[in-house]
Amino acid sequence: MNADSLLQQRLICVAAIESPENAVALADSLLAGGLNAMEVTFRTSAAGECIACIRKDLPGITVGAGTLLTPDDVKKAVDAGAQFGVSPGLNESVLNAARKRKLLMFPGVMTPSEVARALELDYKCLKFFPAEAAGGIAMLEALAGPFSHTGVKFIPTGGIGAESLGKYLSVPMVAAVGGSWMATRKLVSEKAWDKITALTAEALSIIARLEKT
Repeated sequence: MNADSLLQQRLICVAAIESPENAVALADSLLAGGLNAMEVTFRTSAAGECIACIRKDLPGITVGAGTLLTPDDVKKAVDAGAQFGVSPGLNESVLNAARKRKLLMFPGVMTPSEVARALELDYKCLKFFPAEAAGGIAMLEALAGPFSHTGVKFIPTGGIGAESLGKYLSVPMVAAVGGSWMATRKLVSEKAWDKITALTAEALSIIARLEKT
């Protein structure tokens, strides 16, 4: 797994899932909408089992682990079969654990100092979080000044929806967007699989139109 293939569709669904049954149904709904990448956050006790079930039942979707806060989280993610990892911040003990286990990681950053440190650690594809609260598109454009020549790319996540998806993806330094609007906890708990599929397809159609312009 490498970043380019993972981010080819320029969208990753971010989901907190309470049960393996819902995890497989959610992944199937995303695939039905055309999306083949998702992040299962370690915000629930079932996250590892959810990832393992998705890997077993739906090999057509790439599944990663999010909210990795400790080296033990990294171990659990890898043991479950996660194909990539995401952290909300720049935690070097987490990055070291991921490197030892050869797990593709997207560390979280919000400030110029964090971007600079991530580059020093040889990470060039970074989660920008919390995107909207941290200044959104204006902040990303401000970061372009000192960092555009470095090759750094961002995956903004946090507070983004269908209405702002195209605007974020129009920023040259944005590789992809992480979003949960197509698979909120409410939608998943209600088993609104058709709605999730429709929202996913809508997001991908926005991206397709953007890439034609």
